[in-house]
Amino acid sequence: MKGRVVIPIHDEGGRLVGYAGRSLDGSEPRYKFPGGFGKSQVLFNFHRAAATNCETVVVVEGFFDCLKVYQAGYENVVALMGTDLYEQPARLLGERFAAGVALLLDGDAAGRAGRGRAVARLRGACAVREWELPEGRQPDQLPEGQLRELIGCGRSWSQLESLRG
Repeated sequence: MKGRVVIPIHDEGGRLVGYAGRSLDGSEPRYKFPGGFGKSQVLFNFHRAAATNCETVVVVEGFFDCLKVYQAGYENVVALMGTDLYEQPARLLGERFAAGVALLLDGDAAGRAGRGRAVARLRGACAVREWELPEGRQPDQLPEGQLRELIGCGRSWSQLESLRG
């Protein structure tokens, strides 16, 4: 992990289950995970989001998107660690946040495709809202004020519908 920022990853119970090393110099691969780590089984920050009093959750793609949304005042945020929402993480979201999952994936082709797959996977398990970011943009690139406006700045789930992009 030399030359990388190391990000700890916990399971839904808060137990450390892995880590990701993010390249600082742009070298590939951009992210490294330990051999055998199954990122398809966990959501980054789920244990913290589940510990909030929130009935809804914001879902983003990456670690830094998650950190930026959290910094904007939303503790109820998780990251997919990619564009795919797998079966186990979808089950966790549906069980804990049945009142609502807000998808805020990147504004690129991969983010749009991932959002469509996530909506299909969550169908019937919980209420789903989705926002489309401008082409090429991602949550960690947006100013905090714009994130708060987009997500709803404390509005109830029903009021969030009016902010849908």
